[in-house]
Amino acid sequence: MKYETLINQMSVEEKALLMSGKDFWTTQNIDRLGIHSLYLADGPHGVRRQAAAADHLGLNASIQATCYPTAATVANSWNVELGERIGEYLGEEAASQQVNVLLGPGINMKRNPLCGRNFEYFSEDPHLAGKMAAGYIRGIQSQGISACVKHFAVNNQEERRMSIDACVDERALREIYLTAFEIAVQEGKPKTLMSSYNLLNGSYTNENIHLMRDILRDEWGYQGVVVTDWGGSNDRLAGLLAGNELEMPTTAGETNAEIIRAIQSGEIVEEGLDECVNRLLELIFTTRIASSRPGKFDVEKHHKLAKRAAEESVVLLKNEGNILPLRKGMKLAVIGNFAENPRYQGAGSSIVNPTITGNLLDDLEQSNLISIGYEPGFERQGKNNMKKLNKACALAQKADVVLLYMGLDEASETEGLDRRSMEIPRNQINLLHALYKVNPNIVAVLACGSVVEMPWIHKIKGLIHGYLSGQAGAGAIGRVLTGEVNPSGKLAETYPLCYEDTPSYHHFPGKEATVEYRESIYMGYRYYDTANKNVLFPFGYGLSYTQYEYSNLEVSSKGVTFELTNTGDVPGMEIVQLYVGCKSQEIFRAVKELKGFAKVCLAAGETRKVTLPFDDKTFRYFNVKTNKWEIEAADYEISIGASSADIRLADTLFVEGTGAHTPYDKDMLPAYYSGKANNVSSAEFEYLLGYKIPVSKWDRSQPLGYNDTIAQCQYAKKRSARFVYHLIVFVHWFLIKIEKRSTANIIMMSIYHMPFRGIARMTGGIVNMKMLDGILMMVNGRFFRGLSHVLKYTKWI
Repeated sequence: MKYETLINQMSVEEKALLMSGKDFWTTQNIDRLGIHSLYLADGPHGVRRQAAAADHLGLNASIQATCYPTAATVANSWNVELGERIGEYLGEEAASQQVNVLLGPGINMKRNPLCGRNFEYFSEDPHLAGKMAAGYIRGIQSQGISACVKHFAVNNQEERRMSIDACVDERALREIYLTAFEIAVQEGKPKTLMSSYNLLNGSYTNENIHLMRDILRDEWGYQGVVVTDWGGSNDRLAGLLAGNELEMPTTAGETNAEIIRAIQSGEIVEEGLDECVNRLLELIFTTRIASSRPGKFDVEKHHKLAKRAAEESVVLLKNEGNILPLRKGMKLAVIGNFAENPRYQGAGSSIVNPTITGNLLDDLEQSNLISIGYEPGFERQGKNNMKKLNKACALAQKADVVLLYMGLDEASETEGLDRRSMEIPRNQINLLHALYKVNPNIVAVLACGSVVEMPWIHKIKGLIHGYLSGQAGAGAIGRVLTGEVNPSGKLAETYPLCYEDTPSYHHFPGKEATVEYRESIYMGYRYYDTANKNVLFPFGYGLSYTQYEYSNLEVSSKGVTFELTNTGDVPGMEIVQLYVGCKSQEIFRAVKELKGFAKVCLAAGETRKVTLPFDDKTFRYFNVKTNKWEIEAADYEISIGASSADIRLADTLFVEGTGAHTPYDKDMLPAYYSGKANNVSSAEFEYLLGYKIPVSKWDRSQPLGYNDTIAQCQYAKKRSARFVYHLIVFVHWFLIKIEKRSTANIIMMSIYHMPFRGIARMTGGIVNMKMLDGILMMVNGRFFRGLSHVLKYTKWI
């Protein structure tokens, strides 16, 4: 061990002390040995170091920092170098605020469009997500601090996220849900990794030996620190045995005492604890640079990068009659609340206090466009307002083009809750229909962090999607509208025609004990392309103000080369995509999978030769019988596309295999071999899993325990507990009724779906586990005994 000499000077109590936080954001220090504390801060798209009281919900203000576009936005740039530069600037700002560990990037897969935290994640494709994440990590850590890739793993719903059991077959786990982490760990080399809240196949992720030791440590060779998500520790000793060094936030010494007792009893050998201490010390001593570099950063320089990132990430989805770019002298009616108050980031723990803000209305004054006025047109929170609608229509009648800013409000996309539907609020759609009647020349500008349905798309001529484009997004979108910037973003996720078309429609979210990933490997375009399902916009899709021609494909055992020409009259950047599909029918596979990409900058008329190499992941699949990665000997179709549905060049390559036999009986998996895996039977899914599907419902016959949620008080034995449940439901309903949706969301996230153990884990020792035992006695029908127990172990009265 690197720090063996130092560790030998430490008592068991001091070693255990280091294994949990000192407070909400900092780790413990041991001054006599020169071991300083670390400061951890949220930061997927901007540093959120809170200036006053700490919380994990985004409630309290943080120190000003650059709000960059969210991961879902930057993924549309498909520019790894840009991601690395953003990471570099994030790291610089973190260092200036004396932050040692920046909690990001997040790289969970976008299994379902309704996941409330999709705006924080890159893509539905693990190759794209992994490459982008590796870029961020390299950039962040170039500044002497640690990135923290999260949430490991299979954290794909927010509802009941702290207690849901994700049932996933091994092949989908390895090929889809872990590959992005594998790329991030091996290519980005993060010093810290955050475990997720959920269970995976019956075991909490930070206690899951298969996940944490077999795969992360042994197979991938990860030597860094694993930190729990805040309040995410279930069994501290099981987590420690799995290699989870750091528990956050503080438990006021309660779990440290558990570790000490386990060492003394022989339940845990001290050498195992020493390994965890050694890895934590490496993190502490290699990120000390952050604490020695206090100071300011160049606000304007960082704002310019945020603007560039937003510009490269804007996706042009529709341009009927070349209505865009807007021409000089056009009279514009600007309509929509989001034009005045831009939606540029998500809600929850990632909220950034921006250094600079702006909106389209301010930028229009400096452009060559003629604005004849602005009308909000609708209430942001979804309430109908005919007066605003009528005023917007009156303005639209006088314009050449209507610029309609629409999207999802802040309370619709947030940590801790999933979206209820894929729809844009009805009042905005009503406005669109009314505007169309008076002026059909409508260009819509969409602001949201994930997929939405667009049955109204035929009523607009132009559509620009800015996603959540950060503090400089309004100006970036304005430059795309005017043609100062040629749009080059392409979608990092598929847009289905309707929510019912999604492969996980029947199994999202898990409402009680489990969530079943019955679609297996068929997520996103892998499903739509294989099942021949029509979509609104395919994965990798995006328009430009110029055109590109692909030619002269050459395929070898090492990779592909081809020529790309900008055949238009303006410069641009094209995202070229390499897809690979196995032609054999022996093992069920998606018809094609992304295996490479590049963003190529071309002047008007320029031709450039592009090379995309193969790597160790290009042809592999995970064989559940041999329990390792294999290559099937077969012909593979090698495709170069402008999107997953727009293949420009293709050829066939035979690849030698590793000789393993098929792991499946085809007759047992008809849905998976057809690719139509959106409604798989229980029997077929059980065969794929290799074990009986767990019971998905709560066991209402048992008393409530640590991992049951407060929502489960609805069936508690004690009438007072059921009253508390109904009171929470009523307060939530009432807050929505009076349009306090953000507050209502916090109740659902921090109370309703919280497991009882979270009360202890998230209160920093104010409520300890002994007190929690008393609370559970009260809930389960022994009220006075429980109350006595709570009072007996209450330290603060």
